Amino acid sequence: MSIGAVCYVPYYGMRGMYAMWDPTYILVLIGVVLSLAASAKVKTTFNKYSQIRSASGLTGAQAAQRILDYAGIRGVTIVRIPGNLTDHYNPKTRQVGLSESVYGSNSLAAVAVAAHECGHVIQHAKSYTPLSIRSALVPVANFGSGASWFFIVAGLIFSIHPLVTIGIIFFSAAVLFQIVTLPVEFNASGRALTILQQIGILGADEGKAAGKVLRAAALTYVAAAAAAILQLLRLILIFGRNDRD
Repeated sequence: MSIGAVCYVPYYGMRGMYAMWDPTYILVLIGVVLSLAASAKVKTTFNKYSQIRSASGLTGAQAAQRILDYAGIRGVTIVRIPGNLTDHYNPKTRQVGLSESVYGSNSLAAVAVAAHECGHVIQHAKSYTPLSIRSALVPVANFGSGASWFFIVAGLIFSIHPLVTIGIIFFSAAVLFQIVTLPVEFNASGRALTILQQIGILGADEGKAAGKVLRAAALTYVAAAAAAILQLLRLILIFGRNDRD
């Protein structure tokens, strides 16, 4: 559960002029505000429900194992990892990594987060299409997010329009990854809430609380996608403006 980084590059005119203030920075600021707000929301919600013990008394690790057994999934290990809200599922190693605040805790928040990661395991086992697409996009997005700035800055400084276009295309791949991530995360949370109640780990009222935790976490992905889209829009606006100069 993490927040996508919001990056920006100073505006260099195609004629080599550096603008002290560019109105398109407003788009970047909106993205930063959205990301900070989403981060604050997930932290306060998680902390709140970390203080409430689940009626089942199961820890995050125990709940995760119960869910995997119920789903008939074998060969996936559950491990403790350092950090806070660093929980994830690695399909390559077939490991569910649960952070220290989730692995051994029997709180509603811990159970909800552990179940969410198991939702990803089930997606992987069932070859959930958006997850497959996201996995295929990982190397492209990683390369694009890094290489895009080299081409964009070089293109803006040296007034080479095709380089800017290439950079924007590369950055678009990273934006696409953020967008595809949304259905993957929402679906994992939906699967988690359903199965938690199906096997009786959480009651109806507890399910509502778990839903609040997972919806707060989902906001971080929404904010990351929004910030990436706003950044892409900014780059397009800058390129379009410079192209007219």
